[in-house]
Amino acid sequence: MSSSLEQFTSLLFRVVNGLGLLNLFLLLLIKAKLLLGSYKLHSLQSKFLFLHPCQVDDGVVLPDEASLYLTAIEDAEYKDDKIEFWNNVYGFDMSCIKKQAMMEPLVDTVDQKQIVTNCHLLKTMDISKMVLGDASFTAPFKLIAERDDYIHAFVAYFDVSFTKCHKLMGFSTGPRSRATHWKQTVLYLEDVLTICKGETIIGSMTVAPNKKNPRDVDIMVKYSLSGRRCVVSRVQFYKMR
Repeated sequence: MSSSLEQFTSLLFRVVNGLGLLNLFLLLLIKAKLLLGSYKLHSLQSKFLFLHPCQVDDGVVLPDEASLYLTAIEDAEYKDDKIEFWNNVYGFDMSCIKKQAMMEPLVDTVDQKQIVTNCHLLKTMDISKMVLGDASFTAPFKLIAERDDYIHAFVAYFDVSFTKCHKLMGFSTGPRSRATHWKQTVLYLEDVLTICKGETIIGSMTVAPNKKNPRDVDIMVKYSLSGRRCVVSRVQFYKMR
């Protein structure tokens, strides 16, 4: 009975924490919290959270593969309502709060009709082999406009795969897929980009646990556009709490 309970607990914690990771790969941040003593778990839970699959007969981590994607959207209405709102709050200039609002990514559902560019694969990770350092990475991206439009934000989302099953399975949390409770992560831009079909935004995204509080995720996005109607190059910083 005890052995069966431990095996069930092992699988449960792997699935729960594996899925929790995938919104910007936060599983390794959970590990960091444990290592730094931020959380206190029962010894049985800690044992199986860190147990490598090879230490258990036929052990697997599910899902075992995750991919992070980036795209760009038009979102003038929401940005005006939630970000530009601080420029005039019932007659008061509260624009000092606007900068803070811009730095906090929004987790929300994006309408696929808002997508302006292709979806770029930033990084694919084998969850069963991930170590603490894998939570920090820099990945380049190239977004190509699929129509003439404005761009107000980047959107990050993830796909997962269950490659160890007898039949390949998986799902996407992207805006073109069925909605999930993970939704998408929206990163608003300081600039409103005017882009024409075929033009390209190039840049890079850097993700890392915050040094002072590993529960937070620091994100840096570098991007540039040299188009017919808009030329811009900027670096923006975000903090996901």
